[in-house]
Amino acid sequence: MQSKPQLLAWITCDGVHIDPSSGKHTLLGAFSNIKAQRFPVTHPFMIWFLTLTDCAQGKHRLRILMGLNPADLQPLIEREFEAQSPLHRINLISEIRNLTFQQAGDYSLLIEVDDEHLLVTNLTVTV
Repeated sequence: MQSKPQLLAWITCDGVHIDPSSGKHTLLGAFSNIKAQRFPVTHPFMIWFLTLTDCAQGKHRLRILMGLNPADLQPLIEREFEAQSPLHRINLISEIRNLTFQQAGDYSLLIEVDDEHLLVTNLTVTV
């Protein structure tokens, strides 16, 4: 029996530098909330960095959904990735540009791989 993919890391940050010689990832400006003076507000750029393991060899589909109402989440990211082996750790970098928040609140985020829910978390937007 195959286990479902495991999420090892989920980080919101300003940037990711990948060292060309070692392949190491350096995360820049990690944050967990956004402050705004007025609404709606558009955040110009952020990165969602995640690390997965236990993915069966082959192609997979990552989906990230977000919304103020946890019962009505909208897809923000849908992308394919490939796993070489369940033993490998896969780092995925998703750039988010011009994300608009209509009001302050705790925005729910749902991370799925192949329709399996791996994490439900939130991004807090405050005044």
